[in-house]
Amino acid sequence: MISFKELKKNLKKESSALPALKVALLGDVTTQFLAVSVMGMGFERNYNITLFEAEFNQIERQVLDPTSDLHDFGATYTIVFQSTHKLLEKYSMMHPDAQVLLANDRLDFIRTICGSVKGRIIYYNYPEIEDTVFGSYANKVEASFTFQLRKLNFELMELAQEIPNLFICDISGLQNKFGRDVMFNSSIYISTEMVLSLDILPYVASRTLDVICAVEGKFKKCLILDLDNTVWGGVVGDDGWENVQVGHGLGIGTAFTEFQQWVRKLKNRGIIIAVCSKNDEDKARSPFEKNPEMVLKMDDIAVFIANWETKVDNIRHIQSILNIGFDSIVFLDDNPFERNIVRENVRDITVPELPEDPAEYLEYLYSLNLFETASHSTTDADRTLQYQVESKRASIMKSFTDEADFLKSLNMVSEVKKFDSFNTSRVAQLSQRSNQFNLRTIRYTEAELGSIVEDDYYATFAFTLEDKFGDNGLICVIILKTLDSDTLFIDTWFMSCRVLKRGMENFTLETIVNYAKENGFKRIIGEYLPTAKNKMTENHYTKLGFILIDGAESEQFELSVDDCQIGEHFINKH
Repeated sequence: MISFKELKKNLKKESSALPALKVALLGDVTTQFLAVSVMGMGFERNYNITLFEAEFNQIERQVLDPTSDLHDFGATYTIVFQSTHKLLEKYSMMHPDAQVLLANDRLDFIRTICGSVKGRIIYYNYPEIEDTVFGSYANKVEASFTFQLRKLNFELMELAQEIPNLFICDISGLQNKFGRDVMFNSSIYISTEMVLSLDILPYVASRTLDVICAVEGKFKKCLILDLDNTVWGGVVGDDGWENVQVGHGLGIGTAFTEFQQWVRKLKNRGIIIAVCSKNDEDKARSPFEKNPEMVLKMDDIAVFIANWETKVDNIRHIQSILNIGFDSIVFLDDNPFERNIVRENVRDITVPELPEDPAEYLEYLYSLNLFETASHSTTDADRTLQYQVESKRASIMKSFTDEADFLKSLNMVSEVKKFDSFNTSRVAQLSQRSNQFNLRTIRYTEAELGSIVEDDYYATFAFTLEDKFGDNGLICVIILKTLDSDTLFIDTWFMSCRVLKRGMENFTLETIVNYAKENGFKRIIGEYLPTAKNKMTENHYTKLGFILIDGAESEQFELSVDDCQIGEHFINKH
């Protein structure tokens, strides 16, 4: 982990070209060094953070006063750090009969914060202070500080489920990992009221930026695995599938089994699992298919590549099938040589430096928090099957000499619906995840989408796509806004890259144009806001027949509804 000293140096580096973020920091203890750490870590994650730091212990005034500097600043993210120390101080001053209400009182104030502050709230949970007043018996005494603190952390998680714009930054988990003696220095606290040590500040800042990056759509979507001595112990080509080291019981096989359990949990959460191995394919597959002690099976793998080509070439091939950015991919390999070759030749991919001892793999990977997310849906578990199907499509496509014939053969059907109670959460999730095919990259929470649905000035469309190979699920979202009686504005157009080059763009435009005609609109305005990731869409509107509007403040394009000519597509509407 980068040191606090290095984070501080980042504040002097040129960052004006980086995407700007406005972040506010409220704390009931000293936060100056935390502010430095957050801004310095922002630079590490390619953000230029403008930070408002409230005065010491002014959370209530900043939140409750509508004319405060906090409200005037208008932060996109507001970090709230109410420390365990101050909570313990409050508890100690309460009448014993009122101590049982400590957690509920704090939760009520957190609700007030969420209702008063615009934007997203990042709230630090509470590392434990064991005051030993009751010892372990505190777990049976509701009025004890231990009981109230644990109740607060639990109900804080439930509150975050209730309030879409509330995100919990788990600094309690950091104390569980590193210990209280690393987290807190009592002598520094007494003289400065700083409760986070300089050693732990980079980790707290990193966890904070993990949350921000995930909400901004920068997170990992895919884990690519080497096999020999990464997924199992030994070399399958030499040892055979029955002798690879895996399975419960004493010995190194336990480490590989628990590693596989972690990978399978990631897969069930929605992370795409792929294999990239230097092996004969039949030998590489054999443990998955034949060894009963393997946790991972072939059904867990979205793309499986085992051959004697370079791992760089094979990783690029996997990326081309998945059609996601390399910065969304993590590659794990036990071999330092292979790790370095991939790092040097595949820009932006994450390649952790695995420990030499496989027994240490998991604890090391836990500490990296590689797969932070800002959303989750029960449909995420379907993602592996969707990419397995996509791999089949890519293979079948090679047998067609004419692309149009291939598209016709897919028998594609799309269901087009307004946002509703069933699909809104999935639309919000896709809004956070979509980067490459996203014309304006406007992120919407579920609550914000709910407000749009209720607004008569907006029209919403959610597209699914199914073909003979399987169901792709929700793959495209359109939000239209009425500018005047003649003009529609495409507020949002994002689409899954899995369905590119299938005529979905033309089918979507046809849907927009039909809506415009049915409601008497004469023209449609589209806008392209460039980001580091959506360059693939810079010519999207012109390819569809839109004309660039001269003199507009941004790249805006106009389409006359009456003159519109829809391009070819082979998609039927359901």
